[in-house]
Amino acid sequence: MTGTAARYLYLVRHGEATSDETGLTEAGRRQAMLLGRRLQDIPFSAVHHGPLPRAEQTARLIGDQLKNAPLHVSEVAGDYIPHMPTKDELPADSADFYLRFLADATDEEREHGPVLARRALDLFTGPVDAEEDRHELVVTHNFLVAWLVRDAMRAPDWRWLGLNYCNTALTVIHYVPGRAPYLLITNDMRHLPEELRWTGFPLEVHV
Repeated sequence: MTGTAARYLYLVRHGEATSDETGLTEAGRRQAMLLGRRLQDIPFSAVHHGPLPRAEQTARLIGDQLKNAPLHVSEVAGDYIPHMPTKDELPADSADFYLRFLADATDEEREHGPVLARRALDLFTGPVDAEEDRHELVVTHNFLVAWLVRDAMRAPDWRWLGLNYCNTALTVIHYVPGRAPYLLITNDMRHLPEELRWTGFPLEVHV
């Protein structure tokens, strides 16, 4: 994608959700507020967030710490399957595992998710046509963060699978005119105290 100025894309998975996913836990609210404080001096032009309560509440708590950053709800920033791989796309040693993981996806999810994923690439990635660099925040879900990181790394479409992000961990991609994207940081939790880190990750992979 062409453009005249750089884009800094900040990607955040929502805070820890309640068991019924109708909102955030107390830990999730603290995670969001602490991330907002970390980001408070960045001149965001917009904060995009998905429509589900856990993403919307996270975005509002972050937004309370920011300066004049408008919030925009967007289905494109929502929770969906960005690409449904066929078995021959996948590595032979993990194909069955990934296909089992996706087996319960509905026909609507299989059709609609990839459409939204293509729109996400159009909306959120690449340099921008502007006089100044742009900073944008997307508060979303694990799958979309993985999809956009995969794209920045020019990895195959299926490779969003196996990428996992903690609640309110920060990932930043830098899009510069005439260059490949830079993955500046990924899954960064330095704004969180130890007891709030690694939520949303399986216990066996905590470090």
